Amino acid sequence: MNARSATGSPPSIALFDLDGTVTRRDTLLPFLAGYLAGHPLRLLRLWRFAIALLEYALGGRDRGRLKSRAIRAVMGGVRRAPLDAYAEAFVLALGPHHRFLPGALAAIEAHRAAGDHLVLLSASPDLYVPRIGRLLGFERTLCTEVLWAGDRLDGALATENRRGEEKVRCLEWLRGQYPNAAVVAYGNSAADLPHMVRADRAVLVNGNAAARRRAGRAGIPLADWT
Repeated sequence: MNARSATGSPPSIALFDLDGTVTRRDTLLPFLAGYLAGHPLRLLRLWRFAIALLEYALGGRDRGRLKSRAIRAVMGGVRRAPLDAYAEAFVLALGPHHRFLPGALAAIEAHRAAGDHLVLLSASPDLYVPRIGRLLGFERTLCTEVLWAGDRLDGALATENRRGEEKVRCLEWLRGQYPNAAVVAYGNSAADLPHMVRADRAVLVNGNAAARRRAGRAGIPLADWT
């Protein structure tokens, strides 16, 4: 019997951001860099991403478009089977203590023991994020999805980039999936605050100074997960 069953209280939705909240840092750049290290000829394709970076710097500021163009530059056209094999190896190499924050793992286990619904919500792509969710025992994973052209990776985004206000939409969708369940949200950046302020409880983890100030104004408590 879990803690929720013992007290008769309904399970909550424990909603975790990934990069910087569960992991020590960003996961997409290491994912792409690791693939390039094993396929150095693909470095010749990076001129496309350089153009995308310039457009972004000049005022485009579309993070989803930038993400898509980075994925396309590095992995566009790769077949599903070898990319799946690479993604599996990448996730397994993260290891429980190498890149995952011990504080995050402890919080995940506490919610699991309480019988809560564990949901991973990330702007990083479904090329590997669902594997992290399965590795850590999450019930659901919501992340940015990318397009395939048959058996080959296209790399365009199949969903909105799940960041900022898009995470608000995901939170509201989850409320419909788990009626009457309170939402406990964990995030690490200012971009997580729009959905965190709509949760029933929230904790800003390892935030920078600006994010901490904004969280303080919103009444969101702070935590340091080392």
